[in-house]
Amino acid sequence: MKRIVIFASGSGTNAENIIRFFNQNKTAKVTQVLCNNEHAKVIDRCKLLKISCLCFNKNDFLKKYTILNLLKETADYIVLAGFLWKIPENIVAAFPNKIINIHPALLPKYGGKGMYGINIHRAVKENKETETGITIHYVNENYDEGAIIFQAKATLLEEDTPEIIAEKIHILEQRFFPKIIEDVILNINE
Repeated sequence: MKRIVIFASGSGTNAENIIRFFNQNKTAKVTQVLCNNEHAKVIDRCKLLKISCLCFNKNDFLKKYTILNLLKETADYIVLAGFLWKIPENIVAAFPNKIINIHPALLPKYGGKGMYGINIHRAVKENKETETGITIHYVNENYDEGAIIFQAKATLLEEDTPEIIAEKIHILEQRFFPKIIEDVILNINE
């Protein structure tokens, strides 16, 4: 049974979906959620789901080895579910091809610093894209540049607002993210 630690910063809908998926699974289980925002709704979701949620600060994450040492004890895989900070090189090096992120656009378009949430969907709308989607990828030392594992697309209509685009992306995230995580774990272990 592999151990998954989720990093989250916000509402936690993807984290909850992943936790519920792996509660019914023999491949892996979510052992903990780590959060960099003490006001994030993901904390309440973790309480309801009876999953440990630890909040941490930037110093523990970047300058000390607090988070790295914790991960070495509790994680086989790390999943980023709406986590907005760049992962430090020491964590990337300790978990090669074992840190998985989801990005709400079809990378390499609309990636990089500042490209998250509604910012992406506004840019997609402003550029009159006819499709967008999700990209599930490994994390490396640069924002949104790790090897792509999986992409799913959604067709856009001219009248779609950034909020409607966000809804289409959320449906893809909920449908595919847990299953692709499971596939990664199973393929590596074969």
